[in-house]
Amino acid sequence: MKTSGRCPKCGSKRVVRVPDQARRHASGNNIYVTTLTLAGKIPVIRYVCADCGFVEEWVETAAEREKIRRAFG
Repeated sequence: MKTSGRCPKCGSKRVVRVPDQARRHASGNNIYVTTLTLAGKIPVIRYVCADCGFVEEWVETAAEREKIRRAFG
């Protein structure tokens, strides 16, 4: 959905990007790569189909993906 703009389940083009809320500790489905909660928070951005409710989750930047790779191997 992120790249196609279309839901892979129902074909809808009504896809909504749900961003992380940076100031909230427990917003979204975050990945923590350090014990320093906000400093080590990698946001997982959600894309939701407004018609059928299907959800995809993405770590959007290469730098964030590299931090995850270093933390978890």
